[in-house]
Amino acid sequence: MNRTVADLAHRWLGRRQEALSSAESRVLTSAVEGRPVARDVNAWVRGEERFGDRLADGIAQVGGSWSFIVGFVLFLALWTLGNAILLGRDTFDPYPFIFLNLILSMLAALQAPIIMMAQNRQAARDRIDAAHDYEVNLKAEIEIMALHEKLDELRQMEMTLLREEIAALATEMRALRSGEAPQPSA
Repeated sequence: MNRTVADLAHRWLGRRQEALSSAESRVLTSAVEGRPVARDVNAWVRGEERFGDRLADGIAQVGGSWSFIVGFVLFLALWTLGNAILLGRDTFDPYPFIFLNLILSMLAALQAPIIMMAQNRQAARDRIDAAHDYEVNLKAEIEIMALHEKLDELRQMEMTLLREEIAALATEMRALRSGEAPQPSA
């Protein structure tokens, strides 16, 4: 069966080839050419990353971990303990810890946009992943429809052969009933 993208677009998607999205066109082309559409999206994304992207991902990974939270709680406890109790009146940041508040504010001011950059990149990765999943699912659907067509064709050929054999047997039976010698089947 000689298939073209236009034929498959009309038969399986019910649209003209010009009305297809680029993803649908890619999938139908891969179906005609008999090649897979699956690819490693993560490898492609890693190849497109710049240094700043990797840095933002690393900072977001550290800043959003339990080890960071536990470490930072320990730092705050040591700061508070050191400035309130251990150093007595010679503290460099006496209560209400204004210098600590400044450090925390600067950390939050830097960390929040970096984490948001990482989240935006993750959302972009998720969109790429979803588009790729759509292409793979569409290709699987098309291949299943192609298999159904082949099975239907085989079933139709079998039915045609069975009808021909039944007609030949019926002719032989009529010949036997009428007392004639049966004619050999072709």
